This record gives sequence, C-alpha cells and structure tokens, in this order.
Amino acid sequence: MTRLAFDIGGTFTDFALTDPITGATRIWKVPTTPDAPARAVLESLTEAGLDAAAIDAVLHATTIATNAILERKGARTALITTQGFRDILLIGRQKRHDTNDLHMQKPAPLVRRADIFTVPERMAADGGVVSEFDGEAARAVAAQIAAGGYEAAAIVFLHAYANPVHEQAMAEILRQAAPGLKIALSSVISPKFREYERSSTTVASAYVAPIVEGYVSALESSLGTLGIGAGLSIMQSNGGLVSAPLARSWPIRIVESGPAAGVIMCAEIGREEGFSHVMTFDMGGTTAKLGAVDGGVPAVTATFEVDAVNYRRGSGLPLNIMAIELLEIGAGGGSIARAAMGLIRVGPDSAGAQPGPICYGSGGAEPTITDANLVLGYLNPDFFNGGALGLDANGAAAGIMRGIGAPLGLSLHDAAWGIHHVANANMERAMRIVSIERGRDPRRHALVAFGGAGPLHAARLAHALDVPTVIVPRGAGVGSALGLLVAEQKFDLGVTRVLRLADGADDAIAAIFADLEARVRAELTTIGAQGDIRFSRSAAMHYVGQGFDIRVDLPDGSLTAAAARDAFHARYRQEYGYNDPATPVEVTDWYVIATVPGSQAASSLRLEAERRGTDPVIGHRQAWFPEAGGIVECAVLDRYAMRPGQEFPGPALVEERESTTVVLPGDTVRVSAHGNLVISIKGAVP
Repeated sequence: MTRLAFDIGGTFTDFALTDPITGATRIWKVPTTPDAPARAVLESLTEAGLDAAAIDAVLHATTIATNAILERKGARTALITTQGFRDILLIGRQKRHDTNDLHMQKPAPLVRRADIFTVPERMAADGGVVSEFDGEAARAVAAQIAAGGYEAAAIVFLHAYANPVHEQAMAEILRQAAPGLKIALSSVISPKFREYERSSTTVASAYVAPIVEGYVSALESSLGTLGIGAGLSIMQSNGGLVSAPLARSWPIRIVESGPAAGVIMCAEIGREEGFSHVMTFDMGGTTAKLGAVDGGVPAVTATFEVDAVNYRRGSGLPLNIMAIELLEIGAGGGSIARAAMGLIRVGPDSAGAQPGPICYGSGGAEPTITDANLVLGYLNPDFFNGGALGLDANGAAAGIMRGIGAPLGLSLHDAAWGIHHVANANMERAMRIVSIERGRDPRRHALVAFGGAGPLHAARLAHALDVPTVIVPRGAGVGSALGLLVAEQKFDLGVTRVLRLADGADDAIAAIFADLEARVRAELTTIGAQGDIRFSRSAAMHYVGQGFDIRVDLPDGSLTAAAARDAFHARYRQEYGYNDPATPVEVTDWYVIATVPGSQAASSLRLEAERRGTDPVIGHRQAWFPEAGGIVECAVLDRYAMRPGQEFPGPALVEERESTTVVLPGDTVRVSAHGNLVISIKGAVP
C-alpha cells in the first residue's frame, strides 16, 4: 500500500511516502507557506513527480485549529446559554493560576460578552426539567444571530449532559433561522459536568469549525486536482487518525494534531529499541513539545489547556477532549532572542518560515536559536535541509552581536551560547514538569528526540535530568510525518455519570459503557468502518469529597466496581505516593476509545537506503563545547555512512539532511540494529 503522510508545521512541512514494492519510506521537507499552508504541499508533490493514481491513503497532521485559537483568528461565534448564566466564560474559575501576580489576566475567551445570548430554560443535574424551554425567546435569539453576521454558534445549556432535549430544540430553531450556520451542542461535543470547561470546549469547537471545514475541503479538492483520489485521514489530539468527514464534524478533536503524531512515532521507536518508558522531545522551527510514553503507550489526558501561561494549570483555555499528554513551549529553532533587563529572553514568539531566522537570508532581523546554533558551529551552512537552503553565518553573527552581544557586553560566542543555554533551561523546566512533577523518574526513561532542532539540544537536556539514553530515530527531522504512517484510526467519546464505586454498581457500569460503545459504533458507521472494533476504557475518579479527578485506565473484559477501585488505588499511588483504600471512590466521567481494525500500516518505519561513502567521519569542524573548555575541534559524521554496531565518542556532530545531532564530550553514540542513533549519557545511572 502506498501511503503519503505530511505534517504542516509553522516553519517546515514534512513528508513521508511509503514504497509498496520495497516497503521503504522516502522522506523530505520543504519550507511552509504560512499564507496558504496547502500551497507548499501541492507544489512539493507536483515537483516530486508522484504517481498520484497509485497513492492508496493520504495522512495529514495540521496546526490549523491550534493556530486559530492561539491567534484568536477563528470564526465569529455566538454563544447561547441558560438565562442567568451569561458570564460563565468570563468568570471562569475562582482559583488564580498565579496568586502572587497582582496584574494577572484570565484567559481571554473566544467570544465577546456582546456575542453571548441567553434563553429561559433550566435542567437539573439529574436531567429533570426545572424550567421549560421558552421557544418564543429562542426564536428571537435565533433571529438576532441570523442577522448578526455570525459564522458559528455554540449552544451550552445548564446540565445538558444529563438531558439534551432543550439544546436539541434550540439547535433546530437556529438551523431554520440561519441554515448555513455551523452549530455546536455541548451535549454532543462535551457531555460533561463543570459548565465552564464544557462551555469553553463547545465554543472552541464552533470557533474553529468554519476554518477547519474550509481548510479540509480545499485540501481535498487540491489533492484531487493532482489526481490523488485516496481518502484523506487527519491526526486527532488522541493520537488516532480520523476521516476527513469526521474531522469536519468534530473539529475540536484536531487541535493538537501535529504534535500527537510525533509521540506515536516515539512509542514505535521505543518498542524497537526495547524501552517501554520514554520521554519525547520534539523541537521544530516554532515550538518545542514534550510528552511521555508509559508502558509502551503514549500518555493520554481527558482534558488539557490551550495557550497556558508558564505551564501553570488554570492559565489557559480548558478543552474537554481526549489528547496525548503534551507540554508545548515557545522554544523552536525560529524562536527570537532578545536582551531584556540585562538578561537574555528566548521566545515565545518565532520568526517562523517567513521571514525566518537571520541566517535564512529572507529578511529576518532578530537573532534566533537557529542563528545561535549556526554561530556555535553545530550547523553546517552548506548542508541545511540537505543543501536546499544555504545559511548566512556572517549575517547570523552580526545579528546576534547587534541584538544580544552589544547590549549585554558579551562576546559573539558567549552571546550565542547564552541563547542556546536559555532555550535549554526553558525546555529543561518543561521536561521536569512532564517527568518528575507527574510521577515519572527520568532515570528510568529514554529520551527520544526528533524535529529539525530536537537532536541538537537533546543530549544537554538528558544531562540535566540524568536521563541515561537519548535515541535519535531515523528521519528524526520529519518525525511527525513518520508517526502518521504507524498511527491507527481511532474515535473516542466521554460522558458524565456520577457514580460511587460501591458493591452493586456493576450493572450501572456495564450500562454506561454499553451506551458509549453503541454511540461510537454509530459514528464509525458513517465512515464505513467495519469489523471487530477494539475498545479501551477509562474513567475520571476521585476519593469522595475531593474536587479534582485523575484519569484511570480500566481493565478489559467484564468490569466490576471492585476492579475499578483497585485500578484507581494503584494509579493514585503512582501519582501521589500513597492511597487510602478505606475511603470511598467516586467516578465522574467515563470514556471509551475505539480503534478501527487493520488501520495501522503493516510495515515498520524503514527508510530508503542512502549510502554516500564508507567512512562515517567526513571531516572536522570547530564548535563550542563549554564542557570541554570552549571552542574545540570535533568529528563530523555522515549519518548515511554509519553502520549498525559502530560507535563514536563525543564531541561529535552527526549530519543528515533534515537534522543534526550533537554528541557531547564524554558521551558516545552508536548505531543500533534498527538504524537509530543511541547516545549513552556519561554519568547518568539508569
């Protein structure tokens, strides 16, 4: 089967194409076209001269929904809610994410207060009707929205997760008044309690729906003009692929599309190399993303926040969707460095693809991490992206001195090292959150580094956290595109049903999961999914009296309340170091994830063979290694000439088209039997 995968990032667009005859995968990358992201895809595919008719599947990861939310560039959206609850989004949660910041700002909602409408109606938490739905008032609101130039509307009535009939009635009235309007119901998008989070999720889904609809439809049309008739599948936040029609119906599910694909790739690489516990480090041109693989399975969360401030919980917009657990920070190769109050600050803003870093020679004027890495000698100016883009080392040096060196009184190399070091410190802090603060011991993990810039920084992060092994996969520079090739089709649903796990609750548990599985099957039927669909289950639980939950994976087969309690106690001990079996346990939310059979690629991530010589050492270059005293001469290794079993000492630089790997003094790098680079970190004890 010929499968084409592409991931559109903020700076580069990455491609991977499988060859059905050899089973190998061809990879490449091109600069992203920010004004029209699909243009880079179409131009590159045209230049590649592909046999369009032979392509059996097209797989895609995108940041279109994420960027719309972060940049507040989504559709004009109205919110309709229960009378008396107009300010749910504006009030948010009482808890402050930073109690010491007297000027703290809450996350800016996606809709203005003027765009929020109310209708008299009221449901109780058990689904009983407290106040009848006022149809006349609803029609008046619908008329205002129809005349107001809105592109989308979110309907969030109180306790609609328990009884959706009022939301359904409002939606029907709205469809009649404004037939072209995109409508999102909280009882469909997020049938959970906690009205703030439910409102935020539903509004975000409506906010991005017209953009996702237009983007996906235009991409399908453009692929069709190239003669590619294969169906388009899109990566979701949960790490599974979904068909284009389902992506349009559930646009909020593709918010973390691109980063999720990379974690799937890391799980596959971990299995190859015998590591079931893996930390993932994806550093591209715009951001760095950190995640984890526990027991061979990517860590998943049932809720996450977009646009969080300094990684603080409660500082971003909450979204009630299943997502691979990731922490994203503004530290990519294009992140801009500035002198501020006598210090170096890096990011979160990025030079992106246009104008890009100074060294690209495309008009960039402010120094970036890529400029610093070039000045430090880590990058080969004549072999960046395989030589497709020459780098201007003199321009980068001048920009660093102008923006950092001169204002702070630093030499060129000290200024460049300062940028590199500050970026590492930011990423180290994020990695500590993903690992130590979430109950993971870095010494028991391998660090899989990918993205165009990830292998440049990974070894120093590993030293900082005592991670004993760094793995740089084959084709690391296009890791997310490769992850698409081994991803499976998945679909998940969750619902709030508050239930205490006492004896006698077994029948209620079975009924909840039977209903969820039936609803998932109904959704998958719309895309023709058939066969023995595989289900996995989880639940959000807490001790009775607690206000926050933890998500617990539940065992397969017939599930009893006692088995669910045991799973919670084990997970709670892992998270907090203790548990209390004598205290009753309560479940709030229930989840199922369905995996479509036969949706995973049959072949492993085997890349096309590239051999450019027999001697891996192709030269030497001076580079900055403060671990060895400053500027030292180090070996430059050709990744394509390295053979399994070969081992080389640091300091060294391993070059390939899409990325460069930095091996520090004292560390050693070897090529595994699978062709991955495995770096042993000096002094780290597993």
